[in-house]
Amino acid sequence: MLVLLPPSEGKAASGPGAPLKPETLSLPGLTPAREAVLAELVELCAADEEKAREVLGLSEGLRGEVAKNAELRTAGARPAGEVYTGVLYDALDLASLDPAAGERAARSLLVFSGLWGAVRVTDRIPSYRCSMGVKLPGLGALGAFWRASMAEVLPGAAGDGLVLDLRSAAYAAAWRPKGEVAGRTASVRVLHAPTRKVVSHFNKATKGRIVRSLLSSGSAPEGPAELVEALRDLGYVVEAEAPAKAGKPWSLDVLVEEVH
Repeated sequence: MLVLLPPSEGKAASGPGAPLKPETLSLPGLTPAREAVLAELVELCAADEEKAREVLGLSEGLRGEVAKNAELRTAGARPAGEVYTGVLYDALDLASLDPAAGERAARSLLVFSGLWGAVRVTDRIPSYRCSMGVKLPGLGALGAFWRASMAEVLPGAAGDGLVLDLRSAAYAAAWRPKGEVAGRTASVRVLHAPTRKVVSHFNKATKGRIVRSLLSSGSAPEGPAELVEALRDLGYVVEAEAPAKAGKPWSLDVLVEEVH
């Protein structure tokens, strides 16, 4: 099972340890693209704070993020699973997983990123600010920039099992599973049951809990149909319908009353 996650805007501070080594990150086929984005982002943030703030869409209160980006090559790195914070990651709570579930997380979780493309939760990265919606002056819109590299690398990372897609729209644009991989991909939408509307907090928190439940239970659904049954066994209310055509992803709705 491969689980595709969005990153979080909020991130923990960079660690005190050794700085980033791009060549050590998972999915080495993405290294050239990572180096290109990193080089332009660092140069932009080191040269012109105001322009960088405008390009990155940062408010005055987030001015410090520009200086942080300028020092990405020397800042201490820590596991991505510790860097990303926010509602989804709070609910997932990787640090409290038992060892077996932690190993499953290391194998199966892939976090998408405007800067890194995609990383495993064990990959060591510094804290940064660069969303997939950013349009860098040289490379252009990052969602479009990443597509070619992702199309080459991600099908191999997906293996021959289930792909559980929990990304937001901006990050989904960087790679859309096609063909046989798409046929074993399931995207999940979380709906507030009384209103049947997507509510951001319910959506993010429940996605984090879903991933935690799957990792903790040791459940290993082989495809979307098996995922539906696994989630129901774990107590989730799931509505799903197989796609009309083969080679198309499944769409699952998880209904929640409230999230504590």
